[in-house]
Amino acid sequence: MADRQPERTFGWEDMWVPPADDPREAGEAVFGERATLVRYLRDRRLTLELKCQDLTPEQLALRSVPPSDLSLLGLVRHLAEVEQYWFRVVMLDERPERHYRGSAAVAFHEAVGDDEHVDDAWRRWRDEVAYAELVVLTTPDLGTRGRGPEQPELREVLVHMIEEYARHLGHADLLRERIDGRIGQ
Repeated sequence: MADRQPERTFGWEDMWVPPADDPREAGEAVFGERATLVRYLRDRRLTLELKCQDLTPEQLALRSVPPSDLSLLGLVRHLAEVEQYWFRVVMLDERPERHYRGSAAVAFHEAVGDDEHVDDAWRRWRDEVAYAELVVLTTPDLGTRGRGPEQPELREVLVHMIEEYARHLGHADLLRERIDGRIGQ
């Protein structure tokens, strides 16, 4: 007979943080398109930080299952690239030095579990998030298009970023459960 997995239970005790301490969706209700999009994106970014909280560099770099090179650290690195691309390149037509040169997979397969790589990944991600927040804050109209030819409106970029984070937070749930059994909120 195969080993049986314990039955999964869900409840407040399984949450990352008690509801009263959850930094997401904190504050007053939001109204309007801009406030709603900004809040949802902010909360997805906070969720990424929660999913990676209290892990060692080695745990952050732990791969999912062979042959995948997916890891939480790889997700942080990838999302720094995504933030950079959509806000600097698409919206402002800048040409910054890209964070992880080479194929799109470099962010994942070169995610090394040591303090230097982890600190660098978080610094790059936080810098790009701060820059993106400034772009959104200083762009008065969500209908503003990126500066390159046939670029999307800022509102579409924000929706895409929420979708991008949502997809990868599903990956982060599974990775975190593999690392230490925490399941997700």
